[in-house]
Amino acid sequence: MSTNNSSRPVMRLLDALGQKWALRVLWELRNGPMNFRQLQARCDDLSPTSLNRRLKELRELGIVEHDEEGFAYSAAGAELAEQLLQLNIWADRNL
Repeated sequence: MSTNNSSRPVMRLLDALGQKWALRVLWELRNGPMNFRQLQARCDDLSPTSLNRRLKELRELGIVEHDEEGFAYSAAGAELAEQLLQLNIWADRNL
């Protein structure tokens, strides 16, 4: 992940979400928990190394968590996902 040391949380978040595959991983988790293989398949067979890297970064940010059901949004991640859905609505209307 980039080493954005900004004191502005929004800049740190945008830097993290701008990493390759980060938004795709979050998008694919929108319908509930998935195990690693399911998530990898949903991300067009993203390499295991890249997927592991993105999941690690998203977990460190507290956006994604992992338990016996698989990878899923944390409470903060679910809140972020709602905001991303609003961006999707805006994009559908305006782009």
